[in-house]
Amino acid sequence: MKPLTALPPRAALVATALLLAALTTVLTLTVLYGGYFSDPVGLFGRYAVGWALFAVALLVVRRVPPRPAAWLIVAGAVAVTVTGLLGPPRTSTDSYRYAWDGRVQSAGISPYDHPPQDPALARLRDPWLFPTGAACQGPDLARIPPTDGEPHCTRINRPAVHTIYPPVAEAYFLAVDRLSPAGARLGPLQIGAALISLGVTGVLLLILRRRGEDLRKAAYWAWCPAVPLEAVNNAHIDVLGVLLAVAGLGLVASRALPRRAAGGVLIGAAIATKLMPAVVLPGALSGVRRVRDAAAVLLPAAAFTLLSYVPYVLLSHGSVFGYLGGYVEEEGYDDPSAGSRYSLLRLVLPGTWAFPVLLVVIAAVSLYVMWRGDPRRPWSGALLVTGWSFLLLTPGYSWYALLLIALVALDGRWEWLGIPLAGAAVYVLAPTLHFPPSLTSIAYGAAAALVLVMSGVRRGAAAAVSDPATPSQH
Repeated sequence: MKPLTALPPRAALVATALLLAALTTVLTLTVLYGGYFSDPVGLFGRYAVGWALFAVALLVVRRVPPRPAAWLIVAGAVAVTVTGLLGPPRTSTDSYRYAWDGRVQSAGISPYDHPPQDPALARLRDPWLFPTGAACQGPDLARIPPTDGEPHCTRINRPAVHTIYPPVAEAYFLAVDRLSPAGARLGPLQIGAALISLGVTGVLLLILRRRGEDLRKAAYWAWCPAVPLEAVNNAHIDVLGVLLAVAGLGLVASRALPRRAAGGVLIGAAIATKLMPAVVLPGALSGVRRVRDAAAVLLPAAAFTLLSYVPYVLLSHGSVFGYLGGYVEEEGYDDPSAGSRYSLLRLVLPGTWAFPVLLVVIAAVSLYVMWRGDPRRPWSGALLVTGWSFLLLTPGYSWYALLLIALVALDGRWEWLGIPLAGAAVYVLAPTLHFPPSLTSIAYGAAAALVLVMSGVRRGAAAAVSDPATPSQH
């Protein structure tokens, strides 16, 4: 039997199609499997099988000629994406907050002014989102103060706190609510996320084609199991930030100042969607030597981010930053000595040193990218900064890595995909294992090891190509 990397093109085409069919089947079974609370180990097992099929498909598609491979990427993206629409959100309740924020805004109320359980908004409550009485059963429901004699609850997590989402995200929630038919629930949010996810695939293919690069790299996003599960099924708003950031980096790669400025605007919009895309800014400034080139990106990005808050500042009576500070504290980012944050740093450093060391390392990586990075490939530097930020922060939420997956698709360094897989392992398995810090260390440690090993391999290969061969001695 021939190895996968030696298959003839036609056989590779058929094999890739079969692998995509198998991947779609496994993802379907994963979405339909409601085991996050009852059987997280079984759920992660299905997820792991999907990742294995994804890895083999990436290997085989390298033998498929570019033109049919591009069609496979698009067809596979559609099939994989649709699986996320086959059931309600399985591992996250964030989209319930999205639906609520959209409904509140449609009523002319700022989403930053009231927490969901505030009695002042009781008239806006739908029974599917705010069950009462005997329906208040299940681990995904949070109790809220009753307005009558029977129990009241909600599917929204953290119902006692204000929303955390920035203004572009809130504008998106409003738009989805306005466009949704009555009684639609979460379907429109999932459909919107699916369309955005496919939009990311389209932008990736467009950027790669214009640059004459291998279109098959887009499969890193288009077929990745994290995309239908986190971006589509759970409808995480992060996918909108990914689309804006990727499109922005594509424009920033141009030498023309107007295109760079437009890219800055899109990156600013990405930041005003989920804040995290700010990590791509050092990459956007890769190799910049002139102040005007840096200003062409930074000023539009900052201006858009700030101006997007203005309508909500005028509408709101409270802080438009909502629960952001409380979230940072709750997730343990302000206390390096507790929890599983900074897990890898805490293996070798005192807990109190973790955060300062993280700042120094990320600052050093960012400066390196800005000074030595390739301005024609800003996503390469963005991937470096984003990847090391994840490895040092060790976040517990797997959907945060959606941005990193898209950067891998632009750059091609597949070894960074260990990070979203590590994040999924931590998020799904940690509750049943009672959140042991060792799980985070093992998962992210393995991801870091893969990155370091492959970086060494790539440097060795590059040196072998650039240096003349040493003559043999006889």
